[in-house]
Amino acid sequence: MDLLPGHRHGSVELRLIRTRDARVLQHELLNNRAWLQPWEATIPNGAASFDMRVSIRRLLQQYRDGGGYPFVMEYDGEIAGQLNVWGVARGSLCSATIGYWVSERFAGRGITPTAVALATDAAFTEYGLHRMEICIRPENVASLRVVQKLGFRYEGLRRRYIHIDGDWRDHYAFALTREDVPQGVLARWLHGQAPPEAASIPPTDRLSI
Repeated sequence: MDLLPGHRHGSVELRLIRTRDARVLQHELLNNRAWLQPWEATIPNGAASFDMRVSIRRLLQQYRDGGGYPFVMEYDGEIAGQLNVWGVARGSLCSATIGYWVSERFAGRGITPTAVALATDAAFTEYGLHRMEICIRPENVASLRVVQKLGFRYEGLRRRYIHIDGDWRDHYAFALTREDVPQGVLARWLHGQAPPEAASIPPTDRLSI
């Protein structure tokens, strides 16, 4: 069911997740527990599940239903992590949210900002979306650097917004609309035109954490 075209820049490629990716992804998740656990979504009063095959089936069903676009991130042909465009809303909103994780051994290679830029460009030019959002825990310095590099606009502090690592966590919200990036997110970043100050967090929100 690989109907969703892939997206590539340099060594980084986004492609539709496949059921046969389950073994590799599960191996990466288990080997990166200390690295990923502080940022992983959890279910209140629920047990964590590592059945990647079940997870992939759910993601692909959401894709078939039009509710999301689930990708794996590859680097030089090797699976480096996942990126999901989820919570797709159509109609008068035409919006979605991006979530992702990357294995520690691939960190620092520019994979995540490249993949986020590719996914956002595809959302605006191919998937018919108007707004893309990323929500990040204030403690997640690496992800904050991603939105700074790409010039995502800071839109506010969301208190106890998502259940992460066993509790309700505050998140910063960042977003772009199609009008913000007529030349595309990736091209704007590569040409050094992304405004890093767009992601600046006001002192009032920083002090209230």
